[in-house]
Amino acid sequence: MINDSSRKRKFKYRSMGVIALLTAAAVLASACSAPGSKGAATVQLTPKAIKTEVVKKQKISNPIEQVADVAAGTTLDVVTKANGEVLEVLKKRGEYVEKGEVLFVIDDKDAVSAKRKSELALKSAQESLQQARDNKVNNRKDLADNVTRSQTALTNAQQDYNKIRNDYDAGTAVQHQVDQSKQALDNAQMSLEAAQSKLAAFDNSDSISAAQTQAESASLSLEDATRSLDNYQVKAPGSGVLTDFNVVVGQTVAAAAGKVGQVQQIDPIKIKTELTESNYQLVKGKQELVYYNPDSPDKKGTAKISYLAPIMSAATKTYTLELEVPNADHQLQPGNRFMVQLTTETEEQVVAIPTLSVIREESDTFVFVEQNGQYMKRKVKLGRISGENQEVLEGVKDGENLVITGQNTLKDGQKVESASASPAPTTTPAAK
Repeated sequence: MINDSSRKRKFKYRSMGVIALLTAAAVLASACSAPGSKGAATVQLTPKAIKTEVVKKQKISNPIEQVADVAAGTTLDVVTKANGEVLEVLKKRGEYVEKGEVLFVIDDKDAVSAKRKSELALKSAQESLQQARDNKVNNRKDLADNVTRSQTALTNAQQDYNKIRNDYDAGTAVQHQVDQSKQALDNAQMSLEAAQSKLAAFDNSDSISAAQTQAESASLSLEDATRSLDNYQVKAPGSGVLTDFNVVVGQTVAAAAGKVGQVQQIDPIKIKTELTESNYQLVKGKQELVYYNPDSPDKKGTAKISYLAPIMSAATKTYTLELEVPNADHQLQPGNRFMVQLTTETEEQVVAIPTLSVIREESDTFVFVEQNGQYMKRKVKLGRISGENQEVLEGVKDGENLVITGQNTLKDGQKVESASASPAPTTTPAAK
């Protein structure tokens, strides 16, 4: 059955071929027998006329886009620095909080008591310091007075000794009296030196340093106690949305437990995505990009590029891109997905030429351009295709005259006049 069908199809195709050949022969015979015919028929092949048009920029495609995630600008952890029972919770998860607002309050009785003890210790240390200062003043005054008295005693002893020497020389005093007066003078001299040494030693010593150190230590302890007391009111570390927050009244919290919540800062907010190598080249060197919500594509915004990774991630083989978007009205929320335009409408306006104007020779591509009265053959580097047109990356500029038809009949450097002349039809003898 199958062989019979095949034979029938082959016979049919052969029959059609024979009919076609007979028809062609009849046409040729008619041409040869036409009046005025000299026995030969000719087929005239007229080359296409040379036609040019000005190269101009065209929209090759829509801007290249990529999906991106909306994320918090910064995420700050809420941590407790004190231990105790939660007495009051003032904020709820999901609320917007300002930096410094109290989120919850911890029982601070022990901290208040510690602060009071520090205040009393500081007061006692300050009183001891003041007493030490007063004692220093009084003690120095006593030592200085003693020096003054010793100087007076020395002066008097010197006068007595001089007088007894004169009396001795006059014969009214004996040697024993002179010796006693000299001894009194030496004693007065030693008393003055001793008083001066004590005063100098006192001045060189710091009798209040210990009391002063104790007072400063007590002051620092009070500062620590005051700062510790502030820790019993847990405050927002920044402005943003409070998340991962599950603290309740009666719960016991501890500083060692770590974070009890997060504040996600959403003004400014970030739009983040990962770029391939080719898309990275599209963004490299730019300062800002266009973004929009796919639910409302007509509403587009421009955002500053806050970060573009200089090197590729070894794990993902991509480049991280982050845009910073002002979000004072808090309309943008973390978790949404936006579109980011890696190129602009202007960048998609490129020099493009008709695909049919291109001459292909092996792996190279060429076009003819009318320049200074000649048709010049140019090597071109082509890019994207859009319909009947193709992007030109190198070789042809905006505003040049491009040959769009008849380019296959031209030679490099051929004059425009010779190419514009009506070409003679090519005559091909027809078979008799």
